[in-house]
Amino acid sequence: GSRLASHLKGETLKGLAYAVGSITLKPLRGCKTNDFMESYTLNVIGAAEAIKASLPGLKKGGSGATKHGSSPSSIVLFSSIAAQRGLANHAVIGSSKAAVEGLTVSLAAEFAPAIRVNCIAPSLTGGGSKMAKIMTDNEKIAEAVAKAHPLPRLGDPADSADAAAFLLSPESSWTTGMVLPVDGGRSRVLK
Repeated sequence: GSRLASHLKGETLKGLAYAVGSITLKPLRGCKTNDFMESYTLNVIGAAEAIKASLPGLKKGGSGATKHGSSPSSIVLFSSIAAQRGLANHAVIGSSKAAVEGLTVSLAAEFAPAIRVNCIAPSLTGGGSKMAKIMTDNEKIAEAVAKAHPLPRLGDPADSADAAAFLLSPESSWTTGMVLPVDGGRSRVLK
């Protein structure tokens, strides 16, 4: 936090994407207090500290006009469909990502109108993600998960990156406090 704040001192920022995550998958009976604490620290406290360190620059960067009016600075956080959809063995990650979604709407209210805050909630993403490797490297698991999506494939890192680019851009200047599922319809559409 303070090291980042020192590095950013005097900078003007138009946006911040906190695209950090973890994935601890195990049944609750195997979860330790430390599993929850590490996930919460990385996903929620880490996001809050990065945002606090970036606030002066984000406040300076929120100006610029668009065809629809002003263009506030933007923050994009990353959650997971596990925050809103019950998935077995996802107690650790589901609870910490639900906290990220709570942080999103709280900060959207706190920072409006100068800074917009939104969140992306992806499903399982392939494409070399180290944290998803245990599932994506297993062909049977990857195929089963892909088939669970109405658009039957695993996510690609570009899917979330494109959504983040949109939420950071002036084209989304009237969007704040939203959680955008990038999940092939899995969180909302039943097959």
